[in-house]
Amino acid sequence: MDNMIDSLLDTYLFETNTLLEELDELLLNAEKSQTLTEDDVNAIFRSMHTIKGSSAMLEFHSLMTIAHRIEDLFFYIRENGMDTLSDDMKKELFNLMFQSTEQLRTEIEKVENNEPLSDNIDDFVNQINGFLNKISGAEPQEEESSTNTNSEAKSGNIESDLPGIDFLEKQDWSAFPYLIHILFKEGTGMENLRAFLLVNTLKEHDLDFKYYPDDIESNSNSAEFIVDNGFYVAFTDENLASLAASLLVDVPNVESYEISMTPTMTEGTMDLSNFTETPAKEEVKEVKTEQAPVKTEQKKEAPAKKAPASSKGESAAPANKSSLISVNLDKLDSLMALVGEIVITESMVASSVEDDNLKLESFLKASRQLRKLTDSLQDIAMSLRMVPISGVFHKMSRIVRNMKQDLGKDTQLVTIGEDTEMDKSIVDAIGDPIMHIVRNSMDHGIEEDVNDRLKLGKPAQAQIVLSAKHTGSEVIITISDDGQGMDPDKILAKAKRNGLLTKPEEDYTQKEVLSLLMTPGFSTNEEVTEYSGRGVGLDVVKKNVEAIGGTVTLSSERGKGSTTTLKIPLTLSIVNSMEVAVGGSIFAIPLSDIRQSFKVKNQDIIYDENGNELIRCMDKFYPLVRLHQLYNIDTEITDLEEGIIILVEANEMAYCLFLDELHGVQQVVIKPLPSYLTKYDIKRRGISGCTILGNGDISLILDIAGLYSAATSLV
Repeated sequence: MDNMIDSLLDTYLFETNTLLEELDELLLNAEKSQTLTEDDVNAIFRSMHTIKGSSAMLEFHSLMTIAHRIEDLFFYIRENGMDTLSDDMKKELFNLMFQSTEQLRTEIEKVENNEPLSDNIDDFVNQINGFLNKISGAEPQEEESSTNTNSEAKSGNIESDLPGIDFLEKQDWSAFPYLIHILFKEGTGMENLRAFLLVNTLKEHDLDFKYYPDDIESNSNSAEFIVDNGFYVAFTDENLASLAASLLVDVPNVESYEISMTPTMTEGTMDLSNFTETPAKEEVKEVKTEQAPVKTEQKKEAPAKKAPASSKGESAAPANKSSLISVNLDKLDSLMALVGEIVITESMVASSVEDDNLKLESFLKASRQLRKLTDSLQDIAMSLRMVPISGVFHKMSRIVRNMKQDLGKDTQLVTIGEDTEMDKSIVDAIGDPIMHIVRNSMDHGIEEDVNDRLKLGKPAQAQIVLSAKHTGSEVIITISDDGQGMDPDKILAKAKRNGLLTKPEEDYTQKEVLSLLMTPGFSTNEEVTEYSGRGVGLDVVKKNVEAIGGTVTLSSERGKGSTTTLKIPLTLSIVNSMEVAVGGSIFAIPLSDIRQSFKVKNQDIIYDENGNELIRCMDKFYPLVRLHQLYNIDTEITDLEEGIIILVEANEMAYCLFLDELHGVQQVVIKPLPSYLTKYDIKRRGISGCTILGNGDISLILDIAGLYSAATSLV
């Protein structure tokens, strides 16, 4: 039972968050034209209806109430049209809708964090009702508090909320003469929810029907009625009833069902003698009536409504629906872990033959085929985790819209490459860093006074450009604005006051000055506002991006704007790397960090004023790090002419590594370091993780940026 509820909650959260994201995008696009099309109104109405129903079933009363009130509002707009609203009313409507989605999202976050929902939303509900009264010209009515409404819904009883079977006597069944009586398995629980899911299944197949109890969405006590009396669904003709019965075969927890004509009345009471239990998995042979029995076999004539093929194999045109399913991310994590183990095992199998110098043609052929299949499996598994970055970009549109109103800065957000795909876990991780940067651009970058822009020949409307593109094994995300840029003198002065400078001011390059902005606790704002001045921002960006293996760089030009560039790996699971040897140790270096490898002669080495070794490569001089000296590894190769040099680059820092030899390119599965190593601060020594080699040995994966920091700290 708990597993079912957890699964239902996951589905609810996924569906509701998706609807809210789609709603935000719809509203942002519609606000530009200051109106809602008929399709927009219908889409909002349907979204609110869905959220209302699913929230009511799970007894999330605050969410249900808000969605219900918005649904009422858009029912009026749908009936009367947007043309009845003045421009001021339309503007007020958009503001109200953005507040509503924010309120709904706040409540959803409470559900996700297992926190209690708001128990008093009267003010907001009255705001919605007040706007509806305003546009409809109705007199304001005193609203009952949502708290009272919720408590009544919780404490209601069957006697007051559900009149019982005798209610069916008062129903108008004239248009729905064919009735299905459904009984669920005893003890399944949440029968009203199961009935609602059954109703949704029938709606998906576009069947025309009515059902009782008809308040299963909003009244949890309807479950008691269904337990005692069953669930009733009525149809307009026998074909639809028969097709609905065929769908019940695949509905879980249905104990039995029976098709009948609408119950007849005998001396003021309902005759239920027709309802006899029939196992749900058995085919219903006939429809019982007081007249001649009607066969449930399909007539040759097509029914009035579209209907699917029955589970008995009857042919019908399949519904033209997208074949998509949602999958729990934990399951994808497990799949990627399994694929990683397969990659390691395949490497072990192939290397074992090479180590034994066996020349088995058939085995080598099979091994090559296994490698091909393993690569294909890995590509498919990784593609399952890839999602477009558009979801993050759309959230930034909402942030810019809100700050535009709060700060009074006319700004347009332009997005480029929003279809770029990345690993789902990485997309989730970069949302906060991008949000910080966009907020900084709005608060710090865009000019306060539009006249300052006009004096410099800029358009009155500022622009923030958010772009993403693939480059090999990583994605480059840039956030740029055409604002006032950054003032290096102001940054240096603030850093000096905070004691952050490590060398004389005149020795700092502009790049180094800008990097001071990512120092913890640094902020150029003297006044604390809602958006800035707390000393938390770019340092959080840097920390979060580096935690997923990415880098952050800043560039700016006074009077022209600033650009923040994020380089993010596509995935964190399996990477292509170069295996290198130093003494008896094997290390792995991500290929994305390697620029080239080459041999040198001793005369190519020069020394700086501190005696550090430099190597000339591509008309530039790069510092040299000897890996065996850094990690105190015994090796016979200490002469530069005997070893190999590779030029590496990370975080805009390039340098040379001296190694014994290269073993070649290999796919490695990144494994986290054991937790007990954290006390040794091993990551600050240039180690980002480990992997298992084909022979079963463990190889350390080098963190190129951390490696140089470790080397320079020892000098």
